Amino acid sequence: MAKILRINMADLTAKYEDVPEKYKYLGGRGLTSSIIYDEVDPTCHPLGPHNKVVFAPGILSGTNAPTSGRVSVGAKSPLTGTIKESNAGSAWPQRLARLGIKALIIEGQPKEPGKFWLIYINKDGVKFEPADEYVGKGLYEVYPKLFERFGKKVSIASIGVAGEYKMAMAGVCFEDREGRPSRYSGRGGLGAVLGSKGVKFIVVDDEGGPGVEIVNKELFEQGRKKLTEALRSHDVTKPKGGLNTYGTAILVNIINEAGGFPTRNFREGRFEGAAKISGEAIFENNKKRLGKELYNHACHPGCIIQCSNTYYDENGNEIVSCIEYETTWAVGANCGIDDLEAVAKLTWLCNDLGLDTIETGGTIAVAMEAGLLEFGDAEGAIRLLDEEIRKGTPLGRILGNGAAVTGKVFGVVRVPAVKGQNMPAYEPRAIKGIGVTYATSTMGADHTSGYTIAPEILGVGGKVDPFAIEKAELSRNFQVTTAFIDSTGHCLFIAFAILDIPSGFEGMVEECNGVLGTNWTTEDVTRIGMEILRKEREFNEKAGFTKADDRLPEFMKYEPLPPHNVVWDVPDEELDKVYAF
Repeated sequence: MAKILRINMADLTAKYEDVPEKYKYLGGRGLTSSIIYDEVDPTCHPLGPHNKVVFAPGILSGTNAPTSGRVSVGAKSPLTGTIKESNAGSAWPQRLARLGIKALIIEGQPKEPGKFWLIYINKDGVKFEPADEYVGKGLYEVYPKLFERFGKKVSIASIGVAGEYKMAMAGVCFEDREGRPSRYSGRGGLGAVLGSKGVKFIVVDDEGGPGVEIVNKELFEQGRKKLTEALRSHDVTKPKGGLNTYGTAILVNIINEAGGFPTRNFREGRFEGAAKISGEAIFENNKKRLGKELYNHACHPGCIIQCSNTYYDENGNEIVSCIEYETTWAVGANCGIDDLEAVAKLTWLCNDLGLDTIETGGTIAVAMEAGLLEFGDAEGAIRLLDEEIRKGTPLGRILGNGAAVTGKVFGVVRVPAVKGQNMPAYEPRAIKGIGVTYATSTMGADHTSGYTIAPEILGVGGKVDPFAIEKAELSRNFQVTTAFIDSTGHCLFIAFAILDIPSGFEGMVEECNGVLGTNWTTEDVTRIGMEILRKEREFNEKAGFTKADDRLPEFMKYEPLPPHNVVWDVPDEELDKVYAF
């Protein structure tokens, strides 16, 4: 039977607990948000002793369900002050699940301030080791040493120096299939919370573990085949399809053409250098430099979408993996930078330091707005990360706490944030539905909370006018479904296929029924998703958030966005409808 593993950093103890009945059918985000809702005081300081960090593999993580190696990390966010779930793809949650661990709860704080620990988990239990020799070092230097020490068949969760400094844009890092420190639960500053607990690394070794129990193997296999077939046939997710060929950065030219590609701190919706930093540019540069077409790879075992790219220099040497759409936008167009080499270097630095690339790019853009750098100054942006943030200078501490804090310190009005979190790579003035999601998400400005880009721009799941302002129902439906998908352990990118192919949607539900022994239907997806959102919403309300916090920045209401010259004109009444259930 699966257990909950509870680790207290105050006295370095670990205990296994039976899973309460109320958590029996939960996983991923559903479980992290439920535990935070039940155990964390919404008014607590995010970096204080009463916050907790919860790691939960998805319902299907650790099985051979396709593309199901996602982990949810939950806590009260130091960036937003809200409840937070941030997830990543890695072998780490698969190994944790195969050890029979349904959730890992980290609580308490070390009695010795500034002390960091390595936690080692295997079938025999938990060990604590001082992590002093690794503190202050980059993750690219440290990860190979850890794999040499513990062997190649372990997985690592960690924080970088940004988490050690408890910076609010610090993420939680996991290794990819090649052992790179490159897969991030990036958003919301959860790396800072882990740093406040004195946790530097969590190494998981699943050798000899009991594996994941599957109650109805025949039903699980039926669902697995349905979803696999849907993913392998959809143009976006199939082998050598859009994502496998160009990665998530395939969106650069698409969103730029739509006039919704935020440029120079959301001043414009179209970037003249977009083609230079696009997925197509990455693919063609690699082809020229390597002399062959290079398709993308999986971030975790069992992923059949395989959208993670690798970028190489002129000599055919790897610079970094992976440059996501959000990253090439954040440290590229949003900062006025159209040099892929600089984008790759900035991506590498974020990975090395343990930073969320979206918040980092947003923060650099706000710093440029403030006059610290000129837009387009790639070398200056690199210096801010490599010198100020890495060394924890006073300026580095300001920047490390995100775009909203940086804007406040330097008196910047144009700060594109909601609930303290910088917006991702879609301009809400030009794509209204995603703006509704930014405004009303329980997580702050977060595109993955309700990805209305699918119908508004890509025509997936139907076609919707991006300029139409009646988007409450659309955003709500996407937020509800996303909450469920985030609980399964599946990558959110399965949504492309299951929105268009009903049998794929059925397959996802059947997989869950096969593992859990439940009798869910596709209608239960809505019910379960709403239950998760209600808990998250109630947590935030108890933390002091109101409808007034579900709003976009004022400047978007009066600054027309080129090239369409549109403003944010969705009425507050429409925003308030999203959670009127």
